[in-house]
Amino acid sequence: MIIVSIQNQMLLHRLPQGTWRTYPVSTSAIGPGNLRDSLCTPLGRHRIYARIGQGCPPMTVFRGRKPVGLYNPSLDDLQQDWILSRILWLEGCETGFNRRGRVDTRARYIYIHGTHDEERIGTPASHGCIRMRNTDILELFDRCRTGETVLIRP
Repeated sequence: MIIVSIQNQMLLHRLPQGTWRTYPVSTSAIGPGNLRDSLCTPLGRHRIYARIGQGCPPMTVFRGRKPVGLYNPSLDDLQQDWILSRILWLEGCETGFNRRGRVDTRARYIYIHGTHDEERIGTPASHGCIRMRNTDILELFDRCRTGETVLIRP
């Protein structure tokens, strides 16, 4: 199980043996919300719909969930929300709240992913996704599985 606390900008992952790992994250700069095109981080019970990036080198850039090369900081566009290293694509589990229609988390392409903007981890700065340090998303990716529950709390 994964728990994301928007208030604390933390992700907690319960390992099979019952211990917890904690990671700082960055959620939406404008707060929580479930509506399409809101740029908010969705709330509620989700599951990992897909794990993307297995076997790719750290700092791989993803566009449309496909690897397109390695991140080059000298070419950085500060307006770009780079999706790096790994992707955990989320799917809502609560019909009408974060699943189907105008609130569908999967259709909004909400991910847990690595970022180029690691200095802002721990503060709300994303465009709706849950950003992690690249070393942290690599570790989490290797320890979680498709279908695992993800609770996103205010």
